[in-house]
Amino acid sequence: MLSQILLSGLSLAALAHSAPHILQERAQPTVYLAGDSTMAESGGGSGTQGWGHYLQYSLTPAVSNKAVAGRSARSYTVENRFATLVSTVQTNDIVIIEFGHNDGGSLSTDNGRTDCPGAGNETCTSTYQGKQVTVLTYPAYLVNAGRALVAKGAKVIISSPTPNNPWEGGSFSYAPSRFTTYARDAASKIGSNAMFVDHGTYTANIFKALGKAKVDKFFPNDHTHTSPEGADTVSKAFVKAVLCGGEGLLKGLVRNTTATVEGSCV
Repeated sequence: MLSQILLSGLSLAALAHSAPHILQERAQPTVYLAGDSTMAESGGGSGTQGWGHYLQYSLTPAVSNKAVAGRSARSYTVENRFATLVSTVQTNDIVIIEFGHNDGGSLSTDNGRTDCPGAGNETCTSTYQGKQVTVLTYPAYLVNAGRALVAKGAKVIISSPTPNNPWEGGSFSYAPSRFTTYARDAASKIGSNAMFVDHGTYTANIFKALGKAKVDKFFPNDHTHTSPEGADTVSKAFVKAVLCGGEGLLKGLVRNTTATVEGSCV
């Protein structure tokens, strides 16, 4: 029953408004990360690392990495992980959300991660583990979580997913996926205290400048999960995107200057 409520987004909204703003504001906010293995500690395993591990070195606030390998916007919601974040955040804390690598696929053989196709409030009925479930779209999961977090006084950054190795085919090739568009739209629908960061494009631009030989070494096992060095580069790409956008919700919290981070503004 709880999972069904979570899928509709109602529990997140109820949780956000279940208690008034009685939380004390910290002197320094905490930055929370919500995402998949490309962001998570230890990445996808086997010697890989998620870019979230290195963000702590670029920000003055503490960074709490709540990304979990194998998750999508849907499964992160159903497992109550967004609800836990809503319960945890205090006023002016910042939550960076980045999904997309596990959100595609077909619901004909539901893996518990695939979202309902669509850019809005479409819903799908699916069967997962023998039970009929209602599945929302990728942007709907992000908007529901983002609005609940903002209602609790937090600030939300919706980030586009990182690219798979754009040199994998022998020559450089990158085009933002539909999840980049969805992420941008979700940030705008959350409203105040939310922003979009095009992490994917900034990462791709740095990968292009570094060249095939260098970037191929960033992907030791597959085309998705990065080595520690690759993860560090991907983390810097996020910081570059933030700096080039005027820092936004991270204003005054970034250690680096624009000129000290590789890559160019787009």
